[in-house]
Amino acid sequence: MADTSNYEVPLKRRKNQETDYEQRLDLVSSGKPRAVVRLSNNHTRVHISRYDREGDHNSAQTISKELENYGWKHHTGNLPAAYLTGFLAGHKADVDELILDIGLRKDSREGRIFAAVQGLRDAGIEVPAGEEALPDRSRTSGEHIEQMSGKEVPENLEEVKQEIEGEY
Repeated sequence: MADTSNYEVPLKRRKNQETDYEQRLDLVSSGKPRAVVRLSNNHTRVHISRYDREGDHNSAQTISKELENYGWKHHTGNLPAAYLTGFLAGHKADVDELILDIGLRKDSREGRIFAAVQGLRDAGIEVPAGEEALPDRSRTSGEHIEQMSGKEVPENLEEVKQEIEGEY
């Protein structure tokens, strides 16, 4: 009989596909706060998170549902809503520089994750990301939605941005 086993039991959160520990170690060892962006079909969440040995601490958190409090009249799961969620989180945060944490999700160029990054940048926070990955201004303003459905998204987006800037 063998005294040792060659089998190593995987960590629970890795087995359940919830955490990539190698990526997390790289992000945490940078020493910078993280912009944690999570997407669902109907919402975008942006958390400004700092590592602590006892557990991560969120200094600011925003969900796209909060945009309704600022006058957003459209769907909260689209690209302009992701941009505004990042913009709002950037105004709530008390940091100058962040690194992006997208978890186990694959990044897609010009998608909602990078729209939230563009919103953080427009709020005055430095977030490293390639310029080719960020969506065009016409998409973050919602012109593509206006062309398809006739809804006045760009005008509403500017109103919400001014409302957010007025509060912070």
